[in-house]
Amino acid sequence: MKALHIAATGMRAQELNVEVISNNVANMRTTGYKRQRADFQDLLYQNLRRMGTTSSASGTIVPTGVQIGSGVKTAATARIMSQGNVAPTGKELDVAVRGEGFFQIDLPDGGTAYTRDGSFERDANGQLVTIDGYAVQPGIVIPEDARDITISAVGEVQVLDGNNAIQVLGQLQIARFVNKSGLEAIGDNLFLETESSGAAVVGNPGDAGFGDLMQKHLEMANVEAVGEISDLIAAQRAYEMNSRIIKAADEMSATTSNLR
Repeated sequence: MKALHIAATGMRAQELNVEVISNNVANMRTTGYKRQRADFQDLLYQNLRRMGTTSSASGTIVPTGVQIGSGVKTAATARIMSQGNVAPTGKELDVAVRGEGFFQIDLPDGGTAYTRDGSFERDANGQLVTIDGYAVQPGIVIPEDARDITISAVGEVQVLDGNNAIQVLGQLQIARFVNKSGLEAIGDNLFLETESSGAAVVGNPGDAGFGDLMQKHLEMANVEAVGEISDLIAAQRAYEMNSRIIKAADEMSATTSNLR
């Protein structure tokens, strides 16, 4: 029976849905994480009676016809790029983006990645880096004797030197994309530019179209626990209903086999 195969596609779809939800829940405390959502599409249809065909010699038209679907498929796991809550940390090198924009990160292979995770550190040379040691663009080196590091809302980095004089070290820049949901996640809170995302548009925080920065803050994941649990229950129920269809189809086949 076709119902067996149709229900099987539904069970596979809900398995993937639960996997997406579980990844969201697992990353509830991941800095800058953006939740995903599974999107589905129906499969091809078999036309047993095509709508729009004539049904008599007088030219009457079939209004609806008969179509039998083949089930469901996964179309996308869309990433929801909404702003997460900004939480205070008190750490000088923690920076959150409030609004549009991603920090630019130098990868070991020479490429550029993008992140919303602003939990930065200093390496042995005083350069501003991520927690994995990747340099933040543009390169900013903080002197060993620097005090009172200040990162302004527009990205200007200042310190007090040994003579208590204000020293400007550089300007942090951020990048935005036409379609930020088209960025490719590669783990470690990093994204890569793709054809779908479009090319990065780089500018200073606070410029038109760009968000600003908040020092001593970090952006939390945009995952809502209640919403994820609600989606999980719905996925579980949909999986259960598809399994019942398989059971019903199996019982109907058994009844047919037992006819004398």
